[in-house]
Amino acid sequence: MREDFLLLNPGPVPVAREVREAMSAPMVSHRSAAFEAVYERAQEHVEYVFEGSTPSGDTTSAGGTALLLNGTATMGMEAAVGNLVGDGGEVVAVVNGKFGRRFARVAERYADVTRVTADWGAPVDLDAVADAVTTETDVVTMVHNETSTGLLNPVDAVGDIAADADARYVVDGVTSIGGDEFRIDDWGVDIAVTDAQKALAAPPGLSAVYVTDDVVPALDGEAAPFYEDIEWHLRKAESNQTPFTSAVPLFRGLAAAAARIREEGMADRIARHRRQAAAFRDGFHEMGLASFPELNDAAAYSNTLTAIRLPAGARGADAAAFMDAVTARGVSISGGQGHLGGEIFRVSNMGQLTAQQVVRGVRTVGDALDEVGVDVAVHDGVAAARATLEQ
Repeated sequence: MREDFLLLNPGPVPVAREVREAMSAPMVSHRSAAFEAVYERAQEHVEYVFEGSTPSGDTTSAGGTALLLNGTATMGMEAAVGNLVGDGGEVVAVVNGKFGRRFARVAERYADVTRVTADWGAPVDLDAVADAVTTETDVVTMVHNETSTGLLNPVDAVGDIAADADARYVVDGVTSIGGDEFRIDDWGVDIAVTDAQKALAAPPGLSAVYVTDDVVPALDGEAAPFYEDIEWHLRKAESNQTPFTSAVPLFRGLAAAAARIREEGMADRIARHRRQAAAFRDGFHEMGLASFPELNDAAAYSNTLTAIRLPAGARGADAAAFMDAVTARGVSISGGQGHLGGEIFRVSNMGQLTAQQVVRGVRTVGDALDEVGVDVAVHDGVAAARATLEQ
């Protein structure tokens, strides 16, 4: 692999040297005091991220607990749903992308699910959500930042709908928490889910859920999957442990990555992510490319990843040559998922990217498109990205 290899996929994202070094420390028992210190440190910093993800850095939760899970965010999604409706119930799942669909599929293992669907990349119909959520609804699920499409969904508005029906609200913040604004109480979130390998900039393998104090009485660990019993996790967290064997190196890596976030501060981190996402968009737009997501008054472009429509000459069967040209330049980006394969590409600005790396990403895409015969204004795109980064 090239020394200057640049990972711009929307997860896993690049991890810092301090994180890699933390993972290489000698092994200890997962029931040792040494591990308990690691868990305590990681939990403290991750809890700060869940509670302090605002442009001002002010806390947004009256009380709750961040739990660190030995599994990726799909485990966190299942834990949230399984502990709330593990013995059946009514769930409304908002779906306008791959991960909203995944949330619905998880919930269908446990409950009767009503899907409120929109085309992938299209805004949520809030009236349709309001019609679907009734006083019989137990849980509403939603993805805040839809990774498959680059669309930021109106978690606040759907939270109001859930609250009016006295339903519990579970939100996938996998690619927003740690990189963008997230308000636990203001948005009425009962359980939030995120992943180590995304905006937290830690290695893949762990996830975290934030469980508000208010939702704890509604949990039913006996009905949940054995491995994902949140009540059990809460009890063990009181002694800085997990119920089962913990992936010690991954916890060390997460603790180091979350400490870097705390050092930067969430207010500055959010501002940087928003500036870098805008630079990617401005660069690609000035180059002559178009964003994929559709917007309305309630939806916005993601601030942690950017989804762009592939132009003629790099779309469909021609997409592979474009992706190969990007890879040949030492950069890794992602294509579309599911039926969007060959239709879009996605780049991430999650983690600790520098301004120079964002500019390189814009230039690389432009040069790769030029190589496969697509007429794009590479110089103009790079200049626009630089100008945005300097604001």
